[in-house]
Amino acid sequence: MEILTAEGLVKYYGKGESLVKAVDHSSFSVEKGEFVAIVGTSGSGKTTLLNLIGGLDAPDEGRVTIDGQDISDMKPDELTIFRRRKIGFIFQNYNLVTVLNVYKNIVMPVKLDGNQVDREYIHRITEMLGIEKKLKAYPNQLSGGQQQRVAIARALSAKPSIVLADEPTGNLDSKTSQEVMGLLKMTSRELSQTIIMITHNEENAQLADRIIHIEDGRIVGGDR
Repeated sequence: MEILTAEGLVKYYGKGESLVKAVDHSSFSVEKGEFVAIVGTSGSGKTTLLNLIGGLDAPDEGRVTIDGQDISDMKPDELTIFRRRKIGFIFQNYNLVTVLNVYKNIVMPVKLDGNQVDREYIHRITEMLGIEKKLKAYPNQLSGGQQQRVAIARALSAKPSIVLADEPTGNLDSKTSQEVMGLLKMTSRELSQTIIMITHNEENAQLADRIIHIEDGRIVGGDR
């Protein structure tokens, strides 16, 4: 079952000789529960593509459908609510709220939506990620790897349709990077969670179920 479909996505910047084709008529789909890596060099368009998929930016052309809903024509307020409920984000820089403890950071998407926290589920994912004893700590008391584990837990907390990971190991050393990648793989398998990760690291990408390559804004392999 397809959980995400991107059709003919286009995003250009500038005009004339300064025109940049960040995403150039790119299409692909992702199955429910699949772990997909989108690989490309710096400037290949992978971050722009992820932003289009996640509704953080609007395409010039094309459509994105997530869990049966076309997000392309959603109004800003509608899209904000949809993102909060259906899309989990993991960023390179963690983006944790420094004045909130670990637990409050994790459940923030659920609270913002006015829903009850599934404490049993939160316990399961924090235990899975090895941060169950850090729930009262604050981000500045954690290592980079621990902060990224919290970010992963936050992305999972609302039980989203998809999780989008933007270079999730970019700020980590090689050992911690391997640990985080292993956790993402385990999360995908144990929770049947759909994950789409962008990376320039081919070694990290090998842990995914499928690798999509992007060059100069175009999908050049791995699409279907």
